[in-house]
Amino acid sequence: MKLLLIHADFMEYEVKRKTKIAEDFNKKGERIEEVLVIFTAVEKGDEAIVEKAIGEIRDVADKVNAKRILIYPYAHLSSNLADPEIAIDILKKIESELRDDFEVYRAPFGWYKSFKISCKGHPLSELSREIRAEEEVEVTKALKDEEKVRSYWYILTPSKELVSIEDFDFNRYEKLRKFVSYELEKRREVDRIPPHVELMRRLEIADYEEASDSGHMRWYPKGRLIKNLLETFITEKCVEYGAMEVETPIMYDRAHPTLRKYLERFPARQYIISGDKRDFFLRFAACFGQFLMTSNSVITYKNLPMKIYELTRYSFRKEQRGELVGLRRLRAFTMPDMHTIVRDVEEAKREFFNQYKLSVEVLREIGITPDDFEIAIRVTKDFYEDNKDFIHSIVDVLKKPILVEMWDQRFFYFVLKFEFNFIDALDKASALSTVQIDVENAERYGIFYIDEDGGKKRPLILHCSVSGAIERVIYALLEKASMDIKSGKLPMLPIWLSPVQVRIIPIAGRHIKKAIEIAEKLKKEKIRVDVDNRDETTGKKVRDASTEWIPYIVVIGDKEVEMDKVSVTIRKESTLESQKRVEMSVDELIDRVKEECRDKPYKPLPLPMLLSERATLR
Repeated sequence: MKLLLIHADFMEYEVKRKTKIAEDFNKKGERIEEVLVIFTAVEKGDEAIVEKAIGEIRDVADKVNAKRILIYPYAHLSSNLADPEIAIDILKKIESELRDDFEVYRAPFGWYKSFKISCKGHPLSELSREIRAEEEVEVTKALKDEEKVRSYWYILTPSKELVSIEDFDFNRYEKLRKFVSYELEKRREVDRIPPHVELMRRLEIADYEEASDSGHMRWYPKGRLIKNLLETFITEKCVEYGAMEVETPIMYDRAHPTLRKYLERFPARQYIISGDKRDFFLRFAACFGQFLMTSNSVITYKNLPMKIYELTRYSFRKEQRGELVGLRRLRAFTMPDMHTIVRDVEEAKREFFNQYKLSVEVLREIGITPDDFEIAIRVTKDFYEDNKDFIHSIVDVLKKPILVEMWDQRFFYFVLKFEFNFIDALDKASALSTVQIDVENAERYGIFYIDEDGGKKRPLILHCSVSGAIERVIYALLEKASMDIKSGKLPMLPIWLSPVQVRIIPIAGRHIKKAIEIAEKLKKEKIRVDVDNRDETTGKKVRDASTEWIPYIVVIGDKEVEMDKVSVTIRKESTLESQKRVEMSVDELIDRVKEECRDKPYKPLPLPMLLSERATLR
């Protein structure tokens, strides 16, 4: 069933002509003031989800404080329509069920109608819902409880005011407006291919693997290099922060009493596999192994805060099929996962704040700035009231408004969480960095520390991913590049992540020796360089290098062979209209590239240096 919900000042419709499937209707039409209009397309198989649809309508009506509802048949929302008799029965049932709490109207089915509507224009005034039967996938108690919990939505302003979303002025915050709409609409499905999918294929980074389950990707050498660099960089940042790196299994006993209880508290759908005598689940985070390890550890107050870290390659979540697309949402993904054991709430808040700032720094060094993402804080009402000044202080770091979702009760294992959400070219939001304050799992896993007085105490635990999934970071970089293209900029990856940092193009065969000589010198300085020695024109070679987003293109001709300088096209300083070419020595080029990659990890070129020796992998 597809629903388009419009909160309107009024809706006025007039019947024009009946079709052969029209139900009886003896009026010319109606005008209804202050109404929530439900444009409805009933689809095949919707008999099983009527109650779910009614619940969605009630939820939206409560949020916009609507007293009147108009159910308006609107076949144009779907091409998979139910039989007319079934559709009418379902619409009548929805009308009847809603009458207990609302003043309900229903426009006639099977008539051509004209209508006028005045939409109110607040963030909740235009929403869409697609109601479907659930796949046969085990759903945790946390996910079920999430459907029932009541959320209150606010904006925390840079001046530390908590303002309801209806009263906040979004005029200067278009990305935040899009993020709020995405969160309230809860429509995670993607109805068209996002730009990064074409880019990941064309740049030979990654592609779908049809022989595997949906949401499992194949990675080409260039993509594996980018992933490897990101994994190394993020791991180094966490270890530098004080985390101890560990490694744990990817599957666990489904019947294990402690793990089973935690499964029910985690908002993820599970992969289940059968062993010889037991059923197992594939991990969807590093929590299980790290908590079991910590429960066997001897920890004293002197060791706190204690941080452990794992780069999970892979974590697995049985994401719903309609939400799987490209690198944005996967069923197998690489997650940097750090957990911090802390003494109490005060230490938890200090670590939360420090890890918030660490996440900003990590994303910025990757190439994703605070202008590229929106912030969400999710918190229980009780924790907010007890820690209001601390939560308000978070806004001081970036001085930008934050979306706050406040729950009337706790239904996950955490009481406070932040997320950095990237807004892509389709106006979809995807969480990157996150930190959560966990108040349950120390007790569940039997984790304790020895306090100064020799007694056993229960700690709190922080869950942190300073970047979010590695695949999603690459998605964000590619989506950002696609938006650069739309704004007239040349797209590129950060130079330290570019698979080829320098391409040398010899104009003729006699220049190849010099090109290889320069390339070998750059290679010794840990710069990824290749040589286009193909039998192509110089113009085509330059165009191909530009298509691959090569940061530095060096052309070698007679003049460059004779001189101690080379002609370099610098992509970062070029535009779609004009290229920035400069003459510099090879040493100056080396210094420039090394400076731009300073303090970042290095991996060698994963391809033959000569383009003539390369295979095309897709």
